[in-house]
Amino acid sequence: MSTSHRIRVLGKDIQVRSSASPETVREVEDFVNGKLAEVSAAVKNCDSQTVAILALMNIAEAYLSQARESAVSRQAGRERVSRLLEMIGSRLT
Repeated sequence: MSTSHRIRVLGKDIQVRSSASPETVREVEDFVNGKLAEVSAAVKNCDSQTVAILALMNIAEAYLSQARESAVSRQAGRERVSRLLEMIGSRLT
């Protein structure tokens, strides 16, 4: 069940609904505000929309990189399990 939460991002109070715990919502809010602050400090004289877009691009890049690494790890795990099962099978026969 989703619950309403009040968050503050880019100086704006926003009402959001989430099924996550209040602690998780706060953690996400803090993460987003941290990324926005990082971008804002790195690129001076940008409007908030540009800062938000750049922060989203950074977050998306990190997410996609992690997703690729996770997929590679899963595949390597499957291959290892398959080899182990083959070894076990060959020793049982």
